[in-house]
Amino acid sequence: MSATLLYSNRYLDYDFGPEHPFSPVRQRMLLSLLDALDAPVDAPEPPLATREDVLSVHTETFVEQVEAASDGTPPARARRFGLDTQDVPVFDGMDRAARALVGGTVHGARMLTSEAARRVLQLGGGLHHAQAQLASGFCVYNDLSVAIQHLRDAGLHVAYIDIDVHHGDGVQALHYADPGVLTVSLHESGRYLFPGTGNVHEMGEGAGEGTAVNVPLEPFTESASYLDVFDRVVPYALQQFHPDVIVAQCGADAHFSDPLADLLLTTQAYETLFRSLLDLADDHADGRLLLTLGGGYRPDATVRIWTLLALIAQDRDLPDAIPDAWRERWEDERGDPLTPTLHDPPKTFDVPRRDRVVEQNERISKRVLEMAAPKWY
Repeated sequence: MSATLLYSNRYLDYDFGPEHPFSPVRQRMLLSLLDALDAPVDAPEPPLATREDVLSVHTETFVEQVEAASDGTPPARARRFGLDTQDVPVFDGMDRAARALVGGTVHGARMLTSEAARRVLQLGGGLHHAQAQLASGFCVYNDLSVAIQHLRDAGLHVAYIDIDVHHGDGVQALHYADPGVLTVSLHESGRYLFPGTGNVHEMGEGAGEGTAVNVPLEPFTESASYLDVFDRVVPYALQQFHPDVIVAQCGADAHFSDPLADLLLTTQAYETLFRSLLDLADDHADGRLLLTLGGGYRPDATVRIWTLLALIAQDRDLPDAIPDAWRERWEDERGDPLTPTLHDPPKTFDVPRRDRVVEQNERISKRVLEMAAPKWY
């Protein structure tokens, strides 16, 4: 089953400025690399999300603040709503640019509910930190939660899997009391990393108790430990929850080269994760899967990881090398050396107290299941 890809050039308008790490250059590089690999993105352009779509998870007051800030001038109360900050500076056209990303993700959800597709890859979005009335962590509107709400309104049980290095706090908060949404987040522990949440004790509330699953990982977690934890927790949680559809945020910032975090995944580990997500959707959700992008702040690694995602989701073969012409073009434009192969060269890490990191991750993953299991039966 090959994924339907979604993309719009309007995604490039979501731009906080040349010095901001959440840069649209990553998508420009991604699309050009796929084209260079003879896998060009010929994607239908999804419509903008409507104001009503956004209001399905965000408050009227918050949307009004985003709209007011969208001439590039922050309103007086902007900072109360997470706007006009270092993470979320305001810019011209912000509301429309954010609604473009929401539009792609919710269009993917609509394709699943209408049975127009079984597997969708949205080449944007993944803005998992945005809250009901708070922009946060580079995220204005929460495209994932708008899509999840559409799926819920269609009567579907949704499992959300987040492999971004940062806790998916916004998605969790927006669905924390909904027994029809399972959120599973593997992330670097909030003791060390933004947003400081995602503890194992965060398990949902009210009717949704037991439907939030958090696995906070130790800094310097390597691929083998990460994959062991993923395999221990995620399939079992899905088996208990019985989702109708899986939504996955595929941030690339757990890569060892990422400047904003401290996990040590390789591109080889990401390939394994992406193939696991496809298999899990086949095993637990009749193949229904909506994938988005997310974080990733070292373009060399991020673009290669998302290229792997796009090729794997479309059941394409993976090339060994990246075309020289593509690499030379972007090295000239960016001024940074780029890896000549799609996968990382062999790499070993000098991890202090490696055994302790592995043991702590194993302990936490077992504890998560021990705490959640009584609420599932």
